[in-house]
Amino acid sequence: MTGPTHDLEAQFAQWRHYVERRRELGPADADELEDHLRGSVDELVAAGLHGDEAFLVAVKRMGSLDDLSREFAREHSERLWKQLVLTGGTDGPAAGARSRRDLLAMAICAVGAAASIKVPELFGKHLDHDIAFYAPNFGLFALAWLASFLAWRRRATTAVIGVLLTLFALGAVAANAYPLLDHSQSVVLTTIHLPIALWFAVGLAYVADDLRSPRRRMDFVRFTGEWFIYYVLIALGGGVLIAFLVGTFKAIGISPETFVSQWLAPCGAAGAAVVAAWLVEAKQSVVENLAPVLTRLFTPLFAAAMVAFLVAFIVTGAGIDIERDALILFDLLLVVVLGLLLYSISARDPLAPPGLFDKLQLALVLGALAIDVLVLLEITGRITEFGTTPNKAAALGENVILLANLAWSTWLMLGLVRRRTPFATLERWQTSYLPIYATWAWIVALAFPPLFNYL
Repeated sequence: MTGPTHDLEAQFAQWRHYVERRRELGPADADELEDHLRGSVDELVAAGLHGDEAFLVAVKRMGSLDDLSREFAREHSERLWKQLVLTGGTDGPAAGARSRRDLLAMAICAVGAAASIKVPELFGKHLDHDIAFYAPNFGLFALAWLASFLAWRRRATTAVIGVLLTLFALGAVAANAYPLLDHSQSVVLTTIHLPIALWFAVGLAYVADDLRSPRRRMDFVRFTGEWFIYYVLIALGGGVLIAFLVGTFKAIGISPETFVSQWLAPCGAAGAAVVAAWLVEAKQSVVENLAPVLTRLFTPLFAAAMVAFLVAFIVTGAGIDIERDALILFDLLLVVVLGLLLYSISARDPLAPPGLFDKLQLALVLGALAIDVLVLLEITGRITEFGTTPNKAAALGENVILLANLAWSTWLMLGLVRRRTPFATLERWQTSYLPIYATWAWIVALAFPPLFNYL
C-alpha cells in the first residue's frame, strides 16, 4: 500500500502546486479545495475505485480552475479581486490600505525612473548626441527603480537588498567605467546584455519573498510575459498621445518635437517600466488568460517559419551570413522561441495529459535546435578562418548556452509527449537553467570590453 499511497500523495502535491499558482486563490482557498478533493477521492475509493482512478475522477468533477476561480469570486465577492485597485481592497480595510501604499510606491518609483533619465544633463550629457552613454545606461535607470518597487512590495530582507545594490553597482561599472567609442562593438554588446543581466536582478527582487522556490521562479517567467504585454500596450497608448500632442500643437503654430524627444518619450519609457509592473501586480487576472492564448497562436506560426527556413537552407545550399545584424537577428529568433517555450510551460496545467500543443512545442524546439546548430557551425568556421571579434565571441557563447538548454528541453519534451517524463521535470529544468543566462550576460557586459581592448 505504501507505493500507491505515495503516488496518490504526489498527485495531490502536484495538484496543490498548480492551485497555488492561481493568484486569485489564496492559501485558505487552496486548503478548502484540497479538503474537498480529498473527501471526493476517499468516497470514490470507498466505492471501489483505485486511488489513481479516484483522483482523476474527483479532479474532473471539480472542473477547471478558471471555473473554480469564478465560483470563489461569487462566494467571496467582498474581496473584489477583479475590481480596479482604486475602488477598494481585496480583503477589507487592511488590503485597501496596502493597495493605496502600492499605488504611492509605484508613483514614487515611476517618477524616480523618469527623473533618472534627465539627471545626467546636470553633468553635461544630452540625449541627442551622447548615445554611447545613454544606450547602455537606459536599462540601468529604469530597472533599478523597478527592482526597488518589487523589493519594497516583497518586503525584501537586508541581505537581498544588499545583493541588489551590488548588482546594480556592477551594472553602473559596466555601463560607464570603460573607455568605449560611440560605435564600438562593446557599446552594442553592453547595450544588449546589460539589460538582460539587470532583468535577472529584477527577478531576484520579485522572488525575494521565497528565494528557493522553483514555483516563484516560474511566477517570474509569467510576470515577465505579462509585464511585456502591459509595457507594449502603454507604449502604443503613448504613441497615440504623442501623435495627438504633435498634431494639435502644430495646428496652433507650436512645434513640440523637442519636448517629445527630450522629455516625454524618454521619461515616459523609463517610468512605464514601473507602471507596467504595478499593473501586473494589481490587475493579475486581466492578462493571465490572454498571454497563454498568444503563445498558442504564435507557437505554430514560429514553428512553421523555422521549418520553412530550414527547407530553404537545404534546397539553396546557401551559407548563413553571420555579420553583426544577422547574428542579432538569429539570436533574437532563438530567444523568442525560448520565451514562447517558457511562457507556455508556466501557463500549462501540470496535470493535463500530453496533447497536440505539446507536439507543436516539440517541433518548435527541434527547429530552434537545428538553426542553433547551423549558426554555431558558421560562427565556429568563421572564427577558425578569420579570428574572433567581440560580436562573434558573444554570439558563440550565447548559442552554446542555448544549445544546451534546447537540446535537453527537446529530450524532456520528447519524454513528455511519449508519457515517460513528468511535466514537473521539464518545468524544474527551465527554472534551474535561468541563472546560466544571467551569468553569461554579466560576463559579456563586464569582461568583454577589457578582454577585447574596448573594441
